[in-house]
Amino acid sequence: MARPPRKPPRAGALNALSPLRIATQILALQAIYYATGSFLICFTAVVAGARVDAGLILDWRRVRGDTTLGWLVGFVWLVNAVFGAISLLLLIARSKLIPDFALTIHLLHLLLTSLYTRAIPSHALWWALQAASAALMTALGVWSCRWREMRPISFGGGAAAAAATAPDGAVRGEYELVQREEGPGG
Repeated sequence: MARPPRKPPRAGALNALSPLRIATQILALQAIYYATGSFLICFTAVVAGARVDAGLILDWRRVRGDTTLGWLVGFVWLVNAVFGAISLLLLIARSKLIPDFALTIHLLHLLLTSLYTRAIPSHALWWALQAASAALMTALGVWSCRWREMRPISFGGGAAAAAATAPDGAVRGEYELVQREEGPGG
């Protein structure tokens, strides 16, 4: 007995989650994450009069609670999470996928900082910062994607605006109840 033919995949299903596309998106997000973080950290370090080096970005020991520069670097990473949420909105644009990509960014950051320092981070403040950054990036990314997904779709608007204007010149809403004229039978 022959099997019934398979249903064709929905439009865009084959290329929406292709491994190459996902890897490209991860690399792009990671590059944006480090580019904005590097710019913000270098700018604040120069303003604070500190020496700028790669350790400010990749050394987990620089996020400390006993120095002003340590708190400043931590705060800048939190600000960078906002820019990360914006990049998630622009590159991913699906609220369902935002947590995966946000946590992947932070997991790769953990791997890069561990490789740079040749040690797994042991400061509780660094771990708290990463948890807060991931939570902030995820929450803002999901919220912004859902806001964008829930916006009404506009198809030009010219005809709808003209139809919403009553004969007496008053502008009425799209779902305004309009009294019907009584016909001969009613």
